[in-house]
Amino acid sequence: MLDCFHDECGIAGVYGNPEAANHAYLSLYAFQHRGQESAGITACFPGGSFSSHKGRGLVSEVFDQEKLNQLKGTIAIGHNRYSTSGKAILENAQPFDIEYHRGRLSLAHNGNLVNSHLLRRELEAMGAIFRTTNDSEVLLHLIARSRHEDFIETLRSVFMTVRGAYSIVMTDGERLYGIRDPLGIRPLILGELEEGLVLVSESCALDLMGATFIREVNPGELIVIDGKGFQSIQLLPVTERSAFCIFEFVYFARPDSFQFGNYVHNVRKEFGRTLAREAPVDADVVIPVPDSGIVPTLGFSQESGIPFEMGLIRNHYVGRTFIEPKQSIRHFGVKIKLNPVKSLLEGKRVVVIDDSIVRGTTSRKIVKMIRDAGAKEVHMRIAAPPTICPCFYGVDTPTRSELIASNHDLEQICTYITADSLSYLSHEGMFTAAGGDRNTFCSACFDGNYPIPFDSPEAGTT
Repeated sequence: MLDCFHDECGIAGVYGNPEAANHAYLSLYAFQHRGQESAGITACFPGGSFSSHKGRGLVSEVFDQEKLNQLKGTIAIGHNRYSTSGKAILENAQPFDIEYHRGRLSLAHNGNLVNSHLLRRELEAMGAIFRTTNDSEVLLHLIARSRHEDFIETLRSVFMTVRGAYSIVMTDGERLYGIRDPLGIRPLILGELEEGLVLVSESCALDLMGATFIREVNPGELIVIDGKGFQSIQLLPVTERSAFCIFEFVYFARPDSFQFGNYVHNVRKEFGRTLAREAPVDADVVIPVPDSGIVPTLGFSQESGIPFEMGLIRNHYVGRTFIEPKQSIRHFGVKIKLNPVKSLLEGKRVVVIDDSIVRGTTSRKIVKMIRDAGAKEVHMRIAAPPTICPCFYGVDTPTRSELIASNHDLEQICTYITADSLSYLSHEGMFTAAGGDRNTFCSACFDGNYPIPFDSPEAGTT
């Protein structure tokens, strides 16, 4: 998906390992797909000083071995960022490190607080000074201002005050803490190294570190890790329903990750199988829009019997600073990323599968590209329901007016993208394939049913 929702953030925490910063680095590398704007790591020894490095760009651009060697300690937390709240400036890069009356604290946050604007105004009225435009800094101010003597009770009072979607790792220099929101919207996973424990956004990071999976952190749960191991505290009350982000299965998570009690690859393949049953089509070949369309296309092919081919080849080496030629090339933005294999498409009835249609402009260009390669028919199938609403819980999305499915019906979208036919996966098909229902997942981007209310319209303008 090229015309797409931008990824969220990735967080990692490591405790009790002499190479904690290196393991945090590997984690950030594993889920680079969750954020490419900035990266940062803070490390420390228990009772010692903090060392930190962060910068704008990819993990490999921000860190080298010399910088990692300077991050000494057996505790480390790391963060990949895509700006879902706050501007794309270095000051907003995480982790955030502060010194206050309790000592030092470093925090990394994946998600979005829907009442952060209100809390920020209240804090500023009491004299708080903010260094960033990021909602995560609100958490630090609330922690620093708490009058509770016990730190766990401080956290409980703070997270009873904020509302939104979050997974958080933090360290006070003695312990590592992991917190997940009461609905479990954002993921967080607990793992074990040969020496030490880790908290990560996705299980694929455990594989790269050589860590073993213990379990997912429960909604509303606080994990406290110290030299004795980990302690589980139900920090926040939970409701009968959960609200796991269904878009993790649709697009965000890596296919080799385990999220929300299921393997992402298996769910995506079942999306494709279900789509083939719900929207059959007579065709000669089925092709994915790489990379996110590959796994559902496998399922579609196996269920329908239509041969799978890689009819579109993706250029994986297009950097963020690629300079377009001065002489205009039609559809250049798509062509530099995708190119059709004419020998597989010429004279064929083609089914092309993507995970979603956002604005529709990219899908239109892809259909045109496939036709220009000689395809006789082009049928578009989407392995998710129509995207009709923006996300306010930590995903950078277009506005409702920019989402083509929010103000056009199926026939109009099909006409706009110039496909011979268009079908989406049904809501029930999506939930069943993911192993749950409407009370299991947050699917607000597909149905407008937001599980957490907003204080004001500006709460979601991220």
